[in-house]
Amino acid sequence: MKNYLSSILPIILFSVFLVSCEGYLDPEVMTDLTVDQATTEYSYSRQRVASIYSDVIAGFLNIDGAMLASASDESEHTLETSDIQNFNRGSWNEYVNPDNVWGTYYRAIRKANQFLAFSDNINLDQYKNNPTQQEAYQVYLKEVNRYKYEVRFLRAYFYFELIKRYGGVPLVTGLYSMEDTFDNIPRNSLADCITFIVNECDAASEVLPIRYASGELGRTTSIAALALKSRVLLYSASELFNNASWAQGYAKPELISLSGDRNARWQDAADAAKEAINLAESNGYYLSTNYRNIFGVNAHSNSEVFFTRRQPDNSNDFERANISVGFDLGNSGTTPTQNLVDAYEMTDGSTFDWNNTEHASNPYSNRDPRLAMTIVTNYSNYKGRRMESWEGGLDGKPIVHSTKTGYYLRKYVNEELDLVTNQTSAHSWVIFRLAELYLNYAEALNEIEPGNSDIKKYYDKVRNRNGVNMPGLPLSLNQSQTRERIYNERRVEFAFEDHRLWDLRRWMMATTILASPVKGVKVTRLSPDQFNYTVIDVEPRTFLPKMFFYPIPQNEVYINKALIQNPLWN
Repeated sequence: MKNYLSSILPIILFSVFLVSCEGYLDPEVMTDLTVDQATTEYSYSRQRVASIYSDVIAGFLNIDGAMLASASDESEHTLETSDIQNFNRGSWNEYVNPDNVWGTYYRAIRKANQFLAFSDNINLDQYKNNPTQQEAYQVYLKEVNRYKYEVRFLRAYFYFELIKRYGGVPLVTGLYSMEDTFDNIPRNSLADCITFIVNECDAASEVLPIRYASGELGRTTSIAALALKSRVLLYSASELFNNASWAQGYAKPELISLSGDRNARWQDAADAAKEAINLAESNGYYLSTNYRNIFGVNAHSNSEVFFTRRQPDNSNDFERANISVGFDLGNSGTTPTQNLVDAYEMTDGSTFDWNNTEHASNPYSNRDPRLAMTIVTNYSNYKGRRMESWEGGLDGKPIVHSTKTGYYLRKYVNEELDLVTNQTSAHSWVIFRLAELYLNYAEALNEIEPGNSDIKKYYDKVRNRNGVNMPGLPLSLNQSQTRERIYNERRVEFAFEDHRLWDLRRWMMATTILASPVKGVKVTRLSPDQFNYTVIDVEPRTFLPKMFFYPIPQNEVYINKALIQNPLWN
């Protein structure tokens, strides 16, 4: 804990890692600054805020070159030596965790606390006292005030990322002196943490703008604050946060679960989603008319996106990692599973069925259009040719590192890049978008008021967007059937966006689904354009009840004796 919760040193060293081609977060390395310089000069304050933004993690290659999706039933990574495989084998614990973000986010929280502690000291006198700079002074004064709420939002976001992994964590909102000790800082209850995050979101939403000028895109907005509030309240109402029965005998159930009226939490979740929806729609946000473009080079300015993590430089790292080995410099990487492919419905809304001979003989025809916009299937057009995922094809076995599942990733991949000539492009990781609010609202409302017409209305909005045009929710479904439809809609709509792993946990379905083998397809070529498809088991998976929450890193428990480890880990 000492490394992550301690105070600033007498000499502060700030480094900025976030870049924007528009310049509002251009990199500027600042070293050897005095505390007074770093905390009072306006130009440095901008860079300090930029540095906190840079602590938002993008999900492209953050787990040893893999996406977190490869720890779920969405995909299997082709590289056996990647740390992501430790999740799938169950070989992770309080000593070794491929996704150990405890220190990462507490460092970010410390930076946020530092900024907030000194934010009132930012000196604008050079503008205030200059008669010719009065307009600039008013702009900077407003900007400085806004920075406080941007940072409060970011800190709330960091805390949410912690609680969805660890449950209740120590809420640290101030600074510690060099004389303080860090061996007795207890975890706050899950309820305390949720209340804190919600309150911070409410405060930020009152001050932050709805939108920014083009040169400021990427900063957080009032709608992003309400979207975070919606997400955390949906989690708070879900099964995992309301059920500690799997951890019988755990001394501090308040660290991993809530008490009281769960229906009230569902109502809060529904209200929060609707509040965010109303604000977004009334200010010109709408579902993108091109699903694929949501995840392209201009994701940060897409009509349905509220908040992204823009990568600091143009690159082709994600493409090199995930394009098929059948193309020069491709490494295959994230290979979607048959489990996910089967979740995409037929265009008439019926379920795909391998026992249906028509389905099985042409499994990618007449499917939900999002399948082709998310996953590269056999014989589909890709980078100027047909994909050859069959055994002996350019993209199939026995080529080393070829797909294990018969599929390749399309979502987020810029297939226009020529890797041989080292072409690069921008990449933005989508964190909050309008479709999530619609499905958050539908899910929460179905739990407290099944049959409410808004459930179908907002579920259908996601499926009826131009380019998708899938059938709406049948009116004949009961609450349980509607729940299953909403769950599946989240699965396909948000594939590879870091939702599935956490949805399965919060629904407490992970011990079944993530403990089952991931599947793929063996493709056999019968003639130039005819194939046989056989479903195969690709890899067994392990998920034990204790894995609902991550273990707190053991080195933190050693240092801070007040930290109670999560259930069943030791």
